[in-house]
Amino acid sequence: MSGLTNGFVGHDVKYEVKVVILLCLTFGVLGLDRNLLGPLFPSIMGDLHLNYAHQGALAGALALAWGVSAAFLGGLSDKVGRRKVIIPAIIGFSVFSGLAGLANGFIVLLLLRILMGFTEGGYTPVAIASTVEASSKKRKGMNLGIQQSSFALIGMAIGPIVATQLLLIVSWRMVFLISIVPGIICAIVCARVLKESKDISRGEESAVKAADLVEKRPWSDVFKYKNVVLNMVALLGIMSFFFTMMAMTSTYLTDYIQLGMQEMGVVFSGMGIGGTIGVILIPAISDKIGRKPALFLSFAIAIVCLLIWIQQGPGANDVVLWILLFGMGGAGYGCLMMNTAVIPTESVPPGLMASASGITIAVGECFGGGIGPIMAGQIAENMGLHAINFLMLGGLIFGVIICLLMKETAPIKTGKLNIAEN
Repeated sequence: MSGLTNGFVGHDVKYEVKVVILLCLTFGVLGLDRNLLGPLFPSIMGDLHLNYAHQGALAGALALAWGVSAAFLGGLSDKVGRRKVIIPAIIGFSVFSGLAGLANGFIVLLLLRILMGFTEGGYTPVAIASTVEASSKKRKGMNLGIQQSSFALIGMAIGPIVATQLLLIVSWRMVFLISIVPGIICAIVCARVLKESKDISRGEESAVKAADLVEKRPWSDVFKYKNVVLNMVALLGIMSFFFTMMAMTSTYLTDYIQLGMQEMGVVFSGMGIGGTIGVILIPAISDKIGRKPALFLSFAIAIVCLLIWIQQGPGANDVVLWILLFGMGGAGYGCLMMNTAVIPTESVPPGLMASASGITIAVGECFGGGIGPIMAGQIAENMGLHAINFLMLGGLIFGVIICLLMKETAPIKTGKLNIAEN
C-alpha cells in the first residue's frame, strides 16, 4: 500500500501533508484577495470619491455574498464532490479580485466584491471538509488551524505590507491586477492533487470510514445539532468584532491615529501575524485541553486587548498598537476557527461536515461579517471612527456568552471523532 501510515491502516500521511499545505496556501491567496481593499482603501477613496460608509458597505456586501455561497456550495459539495466546487471557486475569486483594478466607481467595485465573495464562500467550507477528510484524528484540530492560518499570514500580515510598499512604484489598480496570478496557479495545482473523499484510502481502523464520508444527508439536518446552531449565533458577535476590525483598521490608523500609509501597513500587519499564530495555536491547544477552555482563553485575550486599544489615541506608540493588533488578531481568528471549522465538523456525522461548516459560516458572514462592517461604516461616518470600537466590544461579549452553552467536542474529552448528538 502506498503512503505512510500513522497508526491507521491505509491512512496516507503524504497525501495529508500535501492537502494541508496546498489548501493552506490557496486560502492565503483568498485572504490576500479579500483583504487587499483595506490597506489600499485610503488611496482608492480619493480616486473614486468614496467615504467610510462606502468602505463598510464594500466589506459587508462581500461578506453577505460569502455567507449565501458558503451555505449553498458547501452543501452542494457534499453531494457532487469537492473538486467540482473548489477549483472553479479558486479561479473565480482570483479573476474578480483582479478586475477590481478596472473599477471606475463604487457600483462596479461593489458588484465585483459581491462576485468575489460568492466564489470565496464556495471555497471555504469545501476546503475545511477536504482537510478533515485527509487528516488523522490526532491532528485534525492542528491541521485545520494550519490550513486556515495563511488567511491571516498572507492576507493580513504580508499582504498589507507588500500592497502599501507597491504603492510607491505602481497604482492601486495594478496591485489588484497582479493578484490574479497566484490564484490561477493554485487552481491548476489543486486540479492535479486534490482527491474526492471516496477516493481517499482508509482502513478499518481509520478515524472516519470512506463510506461515511460520502453518505448523503439533507443539508437541513445540521439544524438538529445544538452546537451547530450555537456556533451560528456566536458568530454573529465574533464576526462583528473580527471583520469590523479587519475592514476598518486601515482607515482608523491613518485618519484617527494619524499614521502614514507605509507606517500603517507595518502596524496593520500585527493583526495578520497574530492571526496566523492564533489560528494554529488555539485549535492545537484545544486538542489537548478541550474546545471550550481554548475558546474562553481566546475571548479573554481579545477583550483585554480591545479595552487597551480603546485607550489609544493620535500619536500612540507604533509598537503598542502592533502588539494590541497582534493579540486581537490571534484571539479573534482563533475564535472564528473554533466556531466555523473545528466544533461544527465534530458535532455532526461525516456526511454533513461541509454543510455544517458552510451554513455556520453563512449565518456568521451574513449577519456578523455582513451587517457588522456596514453598521461600523455608518457609525464611523456619523459618530466618528473611535465609536466602532464599542461595536466590536459588544460582539465579543455576546459571543462568549453563547459559547458557554456549547457541548465539548474534543476527542480527548469525548473519546469520539464526531459527537453527533442533538
